Amino acid sequence: MASEELAQKLQRRLQLEESGTTAEGEVEAVKGAAAAGEVEERSCLTASAGAELSAKLYRRQDINEGAAQPRLAAVFNPYTEFKEFSRRQIKDMERMFRLYDSGRDGYIDLMELKLMMEKLGAPQTHLGLKNMIKEVDEDFDGKLSFREFLLIFHKAAAGELEEDSGLLTLAKLSEIDVSIEGVKGAKNFFEAKAQALSSASKFEAEIKAEQDERKREEEERKHRRAAFRELKSAFTQ
Repeated sequence: MASEELAQKLQRRLQLEESGTTAEGEVEAVKGAAAAGEVEERSCLTASAGAELSAKLYRRQDINEGAAQPRLAAVFNPYTEFKEFSRRQIKDMERMFRLYDSGRDGYIDLMELKLMMEKLGAPQTHLGLKNMIKEVDEDFDGKLSFREFLLIFHKAAAGELEEDSGLLTLAKLSEIDVSIEGVKGAKNFFEAKAQALSSASKFEAEIKAEQDERKREEEERKHRRAAFRELKSAFTQ
């Protein structure tokens, strides 16, 4: 009887050990699968980050070698994006941009900027020209789009350019009013703009007053001529 009971206990113990081993093995298998999945995910992320970094490095190398293709920029409306400028001022900037865009490709490149600064009487070194472009070159293509050209005057008006900046020199020497008004900072720029509007309004008021005065004098002359005709008619009857 005792031997049978002992045999049952031993069998039970063996079953428990076998089941424990199986459960432990399953747990280890699950852990191993999770670890493998994590390693695979990390490998994918690393590969993705590596590919993105490689693309950026290749893009930068192409830019440095002058072989990069310009990326298509989103269409922008200068009148809504640069609201601090009047339509006339933006038109003046556009005319100036087109004047020096001798390649007619919608950009001012290094050589065209060199010619512009020479025409303005402020020639720059090759490095100086590169630094000028770099200050507003948002897409890193090594040349100025019209939007980036407008940024020159925006930064000048907001006082964001250093005194020794070639862009500030460009803004000062151009014949666009905003460069003269804005080189001392945004506050002076808007004060000057308000003063200009006030002067314009005063000028318009003076013109209107002169026109009204001429109309009044013309009416008086008509009345005098009419009175003279009536008086002459009375004497001739």
